[in-house]
Amino acid sequence: MALKQFKPRTPGTRGLIQVDRSALHKGAPEKTLLEGKKKTGGRNNTGRITSRHIGGGHKQKYRIIDWKRKKFDVEGTVVRMEYDPNRTAFIALIEYTDGEKAYIVAPQRLQPGDKIIAAQKADIKPGNAMPLKGMPVGTIIHNIELKPGKGAQLCRSAGTYAQLAGRDQGYAQVKLASGELRMIHQDCMATIGAVSNPDHMNTNDGKAGRTRWKGKRPSVRGVVMNPVDHPHGGGEGKSSGGRHPCTPWGKPTKGYKTRKNKTTNKFIIRRRKKK
Repeated sequence: MALKQFKPRTPGTRGLIQVDRSALHKGAPEKTLLEGKKKTGGRNNTGRITSRHIGGGHKQKYRIIDWKRKKFDVEGTVVRMEYDPNRTAFIALIEYTDGEKAYIVAPQRLQPGDKIIAAQKADIKPGNAMPLKGMPVGTIIHNIELKPGKGAQLCRSAGTYAQLAGRDQGYAQVKLASGELRMIHQDCMATIGAVSNPDHMNTNDGKAGRTRWKGKRPSVRGVVMNPVDHPHGGGEGKSSGGRHPCTPWGKPTKGYKTRKNKTTNKFIIRRRKKK
């Protein structure tokens, strides 16, 4: 979908760039696939803020997405494409031949009326799902499982995709967008194509209020605080912090390695950001 720019009739529309969503469904979502969603404001059960910069925002309902695609050999028809406030990608409402309905993350080039299917072996076209062992090498994929039957965990946000690079000894070699080459069990499910809404990264909210509608509160830089409030605080004039970037509690950030699950290192063939 194309980007939509606005005439600068107000300060808020001067820099506003949005994705043109005119082709999406304009009515209410499928009622049987909705769940209530309660906001926490970033606070835990004792009322203390444990996640900063969260609060307010428009009320939302959660759309139940079929991440597993275990309904094998039953053809489904794309009823419509919809906006989902809980994610950056668009979603598609599928109606199967047995009458069941489900939401899936919509891939690019999927249109209302298209037929999709999940099977051990299916046509290589956007929206079809199958295990990695049934796909030809070089296929562009998204919604990739890391464990068979667990549901999609990789490549779920707008515009993302991975590529099946090879197969060896019961594992598929998948090249991720970060540059990482990773082994994933060949029985894991994946969906053909790239995720919809690739223009999401080129949007501009135009004003602070539009960010508040999303439930994001303002973030204050540490260097403008006092020393009592932040490790970067204090100094004469505009100081640059004078130490490595860190949180108000002194934990390093911006480049700090947070990977803890070393047991999965054996599945990584080539790490991201490798020259």
